[in-house]
Amino acid sequence: MNNNFYCNPTVNLPYPAIQPESRNCEYAREMLSNVGGSNSEMTAVSLYFYNSVILDPCYSSFAKCFHDISIVEMHHMDMFADLAYNMGEDPRLWSRRNHKMTYWTPAYNKYPREICDVIMNSIDGERAAIKKYRGQADFIKDANIVSILNRIILDEERHIKVFENMLDYLR
Repeated sequence: MNNNFYCNPTVNLPYPAIQPESRNCEYAREMLSNVGGSNSEMTAVSLYFYNSVILDPCYSSFAKCFHDISIVEMHHMDMFADLAYNMGEDPRLWSRRNHKMTYWTPAYNKYPREICDVIMNSIDGERAAIKKYRGQADFIKDANIVSILNRIILDEERHIKVFENMLDYLR
């Protein structure tokens, strides 16, 4: 149906180098939550992988786009894991909850199957990530981490635009 849909999943700007200013445990735990928390890059990667499978072959260009976006999200996850590791945390797929480490689970995802619900769920996830990263950028006092968060936010905003374009394409 939609073999002509154009997808550009990333902003054409470089990512800052991973060079945190100090070994701040609080900041490291925040970065871990971006790796393996309920609202995390791993959650996005797994959801977009799932979406790419269920949308192919009926929506093959959308499926390819979700695959391409999942690769961008994997890059974000890698950057957050590197930040956490460079600040002294073990970069597993986990985050701190109630004073203990909790492993990431695919149960964090919602798995809609109707095409518009798939896309809207993806938009909701991107919006939640942007809100989280903006909040982190507001309280973190490490310029390197803040610049990385702000650069990643640009990609997440691009993903929302791509998903909104998918909805427009369906109309």
